Amino acid sequence: MTRIEREDNGKKGRFVIYDQDEEAGEMTFTWAGTDKFIIDHTGVEDKFNGKGFAKQLVMAGVDYARENNIKIIPLCPYAKSRFDRDKSIGDVLA
Repeated sequence: MTRIEREDNGKKGRFVIYDQDEEAGEMTFTWAGTDKFIIDHTGVEDKFNGKGFAKQLVMAGVDYARENNIKIIPLCPYAKSRFDRDKSIGDVLA
């Protein structure tokens, strides 16, 4: 079973994905004002590669942005490629 949790200190934060209670990966972000955040990095531990966890992390960020009327600046190469490939999430692009 997997779950994703959000951590946020008001300046930086991360979405963390857990698989069977083991941290499997994270997507880190930095706030750019109060209505935007920058995705800095998305990474998944090697043993969890191929399970779609990086995509789930980006989508968790997209869902959070939609729910809170926030825009995303995807500077991380993986997140940027997700936004380039999936036009359905373009509504949250800054």
